[in-house]
Amino acid sequence: MRCLLFACLLLVSLPSLALDRFQVEGYTLRNGLQLLLKPSADRGHVAIRLVVGVGLDDFSCDEKELPHLLEHLLFSGIDASGEGGLEERMQALGGEWNAFTSNADTTFVIEAPAKNQRKVLDLLLALLTQTHFDDNAINAAKQVVEREDGGHYSHLQRWLDRQDLGHTASSQLAVELGLKCAQRAEVDNLTREQLERVRKDWYAPNNMTLIVVGDLDKLLPAYLERAYGALEAITPSEHPPLPQIASSAAHERTLTHGLVGNGAKLHWLVPEPVLEDEHDETFDLLKDYLDWALYRELRLAHGLSYGPWAEREVFGGVGFMSLNADLERDDVPEAEQVLEDLKARLLKEGLNAETFNRLKEAAIARQAWAVQGNSALADYYWGAIGDYEDGRFADPARELKAVTLQEANKAVRELLLQPGYLRIEKPLFSYDQLLWLAAGALGMLLLGLVAWRFHRRK
Repeated sequence: MRCLLFACLLLVSLPSLALDRFQVEGYTLRNGLQLLLKPSADRGHVAIRLVVGVGLDDFSCDEKELPHLLEHLLFSGIDASGEGGLEERMQALGGEWNAFTSNADTTFVIEAPAKNQRKVLDLLLALLTQTHFDDNAINAAKQVVEREDGGHYSHLQRWLDRQDLGHTASSQLAVELGLKCAQRAEVDNLTREQLERVRKDWYAPNNMTLIVVGDLDKLLPAYLERAYGALEAITPSEHPPLPQIASSAAHERTLTHGLVGNGAKLHWLVPEPVLEDEHDETFDLLKDYLDWALYRELRLAHGLSYGPWAEREVFGGVGFMSLNADLERDDVPEAEQVLEDLKARLLKEGLNAETFNRLKEAAIARQAWAVQGNSALADYYWGAIGDYEDGRFADPARELKAVTLQEANKAVRELLLQPGYLRIEKPLFSYDQLLWLAAGALGMLLLGLVAWRFHRRK
């Protein structure tokens, strides 16, 4: 009750704190539901995010689509009016909603008029507690999920995935290393009992965070205590450990993507080293530096690629840094050499101090305008929940300022000393190769015809 009274007082007298996006009133209800409430200067609107701590990584390859399927199924209706009636009720409140299932969580996203925020939250609560599963709704949800995943998973697509021909370079490498399922998860064999078990084991208040940003109702804390505080807590399920590298992979490999074309893509992927004393922002700045270095070398100096890029990705429990470029297939060997020269220079000389400081200042400056509006702010809190402590989110600008050139040089050395994995994506044939192949086939056909006529004449 003390937390509730404090929250009410805070919402009444917080216009000044609303200017600081990193200070957010957060507290936990008795049932374990974590609340993050942020008043803003934008009037008449609220952005709501309900984050449920269950995602694709919590399930085996055969069951990986369970949380995604359940997410869609929860929109199938709370009464006889079905899915359409549920959507009509949201429309009548002037709001709109959606949901997303990622590797780590399932999140319900709502934009609504401030005057109806409690009614919209009522509807969200009804969706969580009153949705009844039947076979028709499950089959309809399965069709939607299947379409979102690219349509019916044919035998040909399954065979291509098994041959590593249906994956992008990074996904293919993750499969080789045992960090990702080799084939796409299917929904046909998932049952109502499995869906009910996921709902029972994971959809509980002590596995949820509710984020509300915008023109907050002064009675919102009391409402949340009464309505969402009535949800029953459970003993939360344990998250399985994230997969680590469990097998070896070829260090160089050419992947066939498409039948004919003159283009190619080069990817050099390296697992990010775990550096105990380094900030994660170190690798963010290193990614910016490598992004610029690729642009300068592959585009400006050699004219090989219009838009090369560096990228950070995570598969299972392993992060990867990749250097990538779109190329003409005949330019791949030259681009590989440019990349080798770049790596050798960085290992020998380290990062250029002037360039590093310029990119660092640019990254810090971006923080001033990176998050604009209630919706962007709610999404930011959603993505940074792990950085929330004692009423504040970590300030990325402060974290970036703390990264030194020495730390960045240590990180780049640890990164580039690894051999990494080179992947080249290109079609099976170039247009010239196809032309010569067609000419050869035509020549063989003509030669066979001449031989046949000669044989007939004899």
